[in-house]
Amino acid sequence: MVGPPAEGHQLLWASSVGYSRYQALPLKVFRVADLIRMFRRQLVALSRLYSQYLGNGYPDRNSNPHDPPRILITGSLGQLGVEVARFLRGVYGQENVIMSDIIKPSNEVFNEGVHNAIELAKQYKLKIFVPSTIGAFGPESPRNPTPNVAVQRPKTIYGVSKVHAELLGEYYFHRYGLDFRCLRFPGVISSDPPGGGTTDYAVAIFHDVLQTGRFECYLSPDTRLPMMYIKDCLRALWEFMVTPSAKLKRRVYNVTAMSFTPEELAAEIAKQVPEIKVTYRPDSRQLIADSWPQVFDDSAAREDWGWRHEYDITKLVTAMVDDVSRQKRLRHSVNEL
Repeated sequence: MVGPPAEGHQLLWASSVGYSRYQALPLKVFRVADLIRMFRRQLVALSRLYSQYLGNGYPDRNSNPHDPPRILITGSLGQLGVEVARFLRGVYGQENVIMSDIIKPSNEVFNEGVHNAIELAKQYKLKIFVPSTIGAFGPESPRNPTPNVAVQRPKTIYGVSKVHAELLGEYYFHRYGLDFRCLRFPGVISSDPPGGGTTDYAVAIFHDVLQTGRFECYLSPDTRLPMMYIKDCLRALWEFMVTPSAKLKRRVYNVTAMSFTPEELAAEIAKQVPEIKVTYRPDSRQLIADSWPQVFDDSAAREDWGWRHEYDITKLVTAMVDDVSRQKRLRHSVNEL
């Protein structure tokens, strides 16, 4: 994704590839030369855009009507890419924000794609961001808390591919001076429909409870995992990317906001949605959750570049009830047309 400049460098966002919940969205294929031209355009405009947005105000959608930026988002059909694309298309128009992704790619495609993007960033002196995850850790890792530097050894191919991306980016930083940056995100919670991932129960519960009053959780009630609301996630990404390189003591950071269990989340939701009924039937995702961090130690991010979360579990539940309820009302209105 084209992004704001820092210290005279550009940003190429090589997002992780995930399965699509939005397969109907149109995608396009570009030559490398075309992508480079896109990456070199409109950086100052997007920097202003994010600065205004994160300063508690939305930018004027007509602020640059004669030359709107052309923005490319790679890996755009994942949760994070969709959230960013939705916001930018609302500002600059759908035709100026290009979403690109590969439907149901192999892990070989993901690893080769990251390698190609990092090599491209080195060649053209771009700054590159690759998101990682709590899934980059495994059962041999300390779980409560999980420090920034620890044994990883994940037991899923998803986690293995994330560790590969982290180490490759760090190698290019030390060997070639590439401005590689990476955040390990916890479960990210937004109002988009859940995709079925291990932490997505914390999204699905809102949709099911507000629709039917019931929810069957595929994790046990005491499964503790790190979580973060989408607005904190986007803000963490932005603040990290605009931090001067000299302030960063490492290239990969843990970030988080809270940790909770399904039982604790259900209790908090019950304060706003009384008489909900939650049952538990753990499936194969329980084994994955049991190998992941319970509490994420992000003290390095807080010390080095001032990361602070804004949403705790109470604010998260309030925001999600509002967001999902609004979506439900909108769907009902559309169905009545």
